Amino acid sequence: MAMLPNYDDRWQNTLHWQPQNSQQQSFQQLYEAILVANQQVNLTRITTPDDFWEKHLWDSLQGVQPWLSDLDIGAPALKVVDIGTGGGFPGLPVALVFPHWAIALMDATRKKIAALESVCATLGIANVGFLPQRAEQVAHQPVHREAYDLALLRAVGPVNTCAEYALPLLNLGGQAVLYRGQWTAEEEAGLVAILPRLGGQLLEVRSQVTPLTQGVRHTVVVTKIDRTPDKFPRLPGIPAKTPLV
Repeated sequence: MAMLPNYDDRWQNTLHWQPQNSQQQSFQQLYEAILVANQQVNLTRITTPDDFWEKHLWDSLQGVQPWLSDLDIGAPALKVVDIGTGGGFPGLPVALVFPHWAIALMDATRKKIAALESVCATLGIANVGFLPQRAEQVAHQPVHREAYDLALLRAVGPVNTCAEYALPLLNLGGQAVLYRGQWTAEEEAGLVAILPRLGGQLLEVRSQVTPLTQGVRHTVVVTKIDRTPDKFPRLPGIPAKTPLV
């Protein structure tokens, strides 16, 4: 099995953090387990060591970079939902680095969730739960509505769709981290326009250059400042087909 690169200097230079040896070993075990599961279920097309390191491990953790800097002083325990987790990203790398966080992996594709359950069982990852449902359904269940401190969304859809998925699940003061590639002034204006209807507010937009391929990633952070009206999210499929404007 191929070995992941260490790249301690690149972690440090870009995120001002680097994994401990035990975390590096956990990343390697995750890589191997994902590759094994990938033979049965299509979890990811990103399988070479460098690509996996940059596009899955580094990218997952750059989205939660502000909390990485708090690890040394005891970052608070958060309840986190990874909406549309797909192959387990960003949720699984985040779970390995923040073992005191409770992370729910949500995906409507049951085969993917079953594969991720197997991966977590193999690696003994105990702080992860599984939601094989759509966000539009989960967000109307009382046990989940306004129950999370942090929502992570990567490669899920238009930014306004992501906001409609995430904000109903967040408690007041909670944050949604939207992982984006390019980011335009038009997208930002469109997001800012619809957030008040969902009880949200744009907190910040961070940009980061990827350490190996020198691409640009944007992290859009939305915070919940008011209750989300009960009608949101709309019926399954509608937020994706007809984003709020």
